[in-house]
Amino acid sequence: MFKIKVIKKFAMFFRTSIKLTTITIISAFLIISLVAFFYKPIYAVTLNGELIGYTENKSKLQNEINKYMEGEEKEGVAFRQIDAVPEYTLCLLKKDIVPNEEEIYEKVTQNGTQYYKYYAITDNGKEKLYVSTFKDAESVIKKLKDKNSVNKNDIGIVEKYDTKTKEFTSVDKCVSKLYEAPKVVYTASASSGYVSGSSSAKVDIDITLIRPISGVITSRFGSRESIRSSPHRGLDIAAPTGTPIKAAASGTVVSAGYSGSYGNMILISHGNGLQTLYGHCSVLNVSKGQAVTQGQIIGKVGTTGNVTGPHLHLEVRINGVLYNPQNYVY
Repeated sequence: MFKIKVIKKFAMFFRTSIKLTTITIISAFLIISLVAFFYKPIYAVTLNGELIGYTENKSKLQNEINKYMEGEEKEGVAFRQIDAVPEYTLCLLKKDIVPNEEEIYEKVTQNGTQYYKYYAITDNGKEKLYVSTFKDAESVIKKLKDKNSVNKNDIGIVEKYDTKTKEFTSVDKCVSKLYEAPKVVYTASASSGYVSGSSSAKVDIDITLIRPISGVITSRFGSRESIRSSPHRGLDIAAPTGTPIKAAASGTVVSAGYSGSYGNMILISHGNGLQTLYGHCSVLNVSKGQAVTQGQIIGKVGTTGNVTGPHLHLEVRINGVLYNPQNYVY
């Protein structure tokens, strides 16, 4: 009899528990359904503790911000810094709340600082020129080594970051500005300044010279003749008096006037230590300090100075050393 009563009580308790559990589940379902109907999960975004908006896709928004911070290589931007990183908090809000990812992105990035990456070409530790890529910097060093530049072992590359870009120089212009011609040792005559043994010597001048005039070569570089007391310093090209003389390359007139045995003479500097000299002119069409272009008429053939007939005396000087003009023109 006792056992029967216990079983009845347990059965009643079990039925009551099932009813309560069912009611609880139904109630929870109804509550969740009501919440889902009126509310939605969304991330509140704060910046420096201030609410700046909401986003439904935290990962997508943060990825866009990360891309901004990583910079854009094609524009030379290495990276960007922002004042503060946004924080995200998951919450339930009414469905009429509209996400504003674009506005959040603008607020996060509006005070960002851009840093540009570039490369400094150094000579003996001093920054000289700037290029935009490491590949260009390597090309400058390679070309200087190929040309056997005196300072080839002093040239270096430094990776730089700055909030402002530099004025970049092309590879060829970097090489032209940094190149130092090797010093070739010859025996020099103190009286004449002529450098013996250099008739076949040649250094790369990095530009192309054109013929100042057309004519017949009557005296070559280094020749010893009875009309002069020392080896010939340049090249003589015979032509009729008044024949126009063209600048062999663009440059700046260093001097233009009468100069002893040269007669009326023009000296032009072409940069990087290269100079050309034009002697025995009958007419000078340029003056000191004037800029000239390659092929421009600078004077006319004549017989001024020490001459035996009308001709142009042409000299090529590189860092003060005389070189055979025929190694560069004619």
